[in-house]
Amino acid sequence: MAKNMRSFENYKDLIIVLIQKEMKVMYGNNVLGYLWSIANPLAFATVFFIAFKVVMRIEMENYPLFLIAGLFPWQWFSHSVNFSPMLFLGENGPIIKKVNFPRNIIPLVMVLRDTIHFILSIPVILLFLLIYHKLPSISWIYGVPLLLCIQFLMIYGISLILSSINLFFRDMEKLVSLLMTFVFYFTPIIYPVSMIPEKYQYLINFNPLAPLIINWKNLFLHGTLDSVYLVLSLAYSIVFFMVGHLIYKKLSWRFAEVL
Repeated sequence: MAKNMRSFENYKDLIIVLIQKEMKVMYGNNVLGYLWSIANPLAFATVFFIAFKVVMRIEMENYPLFLIAGLFPWQWFSHSVNFSPMLFLGENGPIIKKVNFPRNIIPLVMVLRDTIHFILSIPVILLFLLIYHKLPSISWIYGVPLLLCIQFLMIYGISLILSSINLFFRDMEKLVSLLMTFVFYFTPIIYPVSMIPEKYQYLINFNPLAPLIINWKNLFLHGTLDSVYLVLSLAYSIVFFMVGHLIYKKLSWRFAEVL
């Protein structure tokens, strides 16, 4: 028991040190730091606003706010998933070969880093709400932590799957990049669910990310959560986590020999 507690403390300290390093790399190596980290979703929001609101003249109130509410959760998801295939390669490869520690700490640290970054971006969403004369709902108090946990679990599971498989199938990185393009446009991020023909709206349930993004938007814009989408998102997250854990356990003993 005492040995297990010492191991837990050591791993906890390792996770904290690694997260501190990652955050320093993300925010400390350039002058604008935080501003650069939120520039990407803001730039995409500007492009989509011009394309859909100015050029195509989509009829939707507060469209920039609608875009921001979806693009920031998407950035968290896409950045973590796109980065996942390379987690056990590059600078982490020699560490895995030489140091004995649970390899799943590496994906965990990456997802924690991006989770913290998303939390730090929420004030930007709040700023846009104030610009449009709206206030955050009291439901943010429980809604934000709840969706954070669900998305964290989903991304961590996906990260374990991709990072483990990519050691044995090195084309995974290119495949993930291609699939993420489809996921983006098949998820109601830049368009509302109401624009999907009613006879096809049931297909949303087969996109693991869609219910989560819809609830992020509902929460940020209206202070509500759809219970059906919430349960569906949680179910997807648990499945991804369990599958990711099983794949990692099945393959991790061979990591060092294939690096």
